[in-house]
Amino acid sequence: QVQLVESGGGLVQAGGSLRLSCVTSGLTFSWYGMGWFRQAPGKEREFVAAISWLGNGDNTYYANSVKGRFTISRDNAKNTVYLQMNSLKPEDTAVYSCGAVRDGNYYYPANYEYWGQGTQVTVSS
Repeated sequence: QVQLVESGGGLVQAGGSLRLSCVTSGLTFSWYGMGWFRQAPGKEREFVAAISWLGNGDNTYYANSVKGRFTISRDNAKNTVYLQMNSLKPEDTAVYSCGAVRDGNYYYPANYEYWGQGTQVTVSS
């Protein structure tokens, strides 16, 4: 059974930092690209960042809104993907979810095969 479990969310003031983790089990982690998406109330799920699978050089991709502030990384030995979020803004407030993608474009949630349950990030002004 495949599981993705996020953690690290919480309440932080604007300008602060959080580090999200997504621990996976039940899949060959190094074969999957991993992505982070977020969804704010009343809005559609939005791409945040992705990192390619091990054999594709760990290339990273970011939404323009987070580029330069967020960093995605993966630890294949721990089957875990991280999202370091710095200089947080109130508009970053959302539920953040990680997903695992085997094939296809990293930017579209429909291409992801597995999802975690999400972790809430709230940024106060």
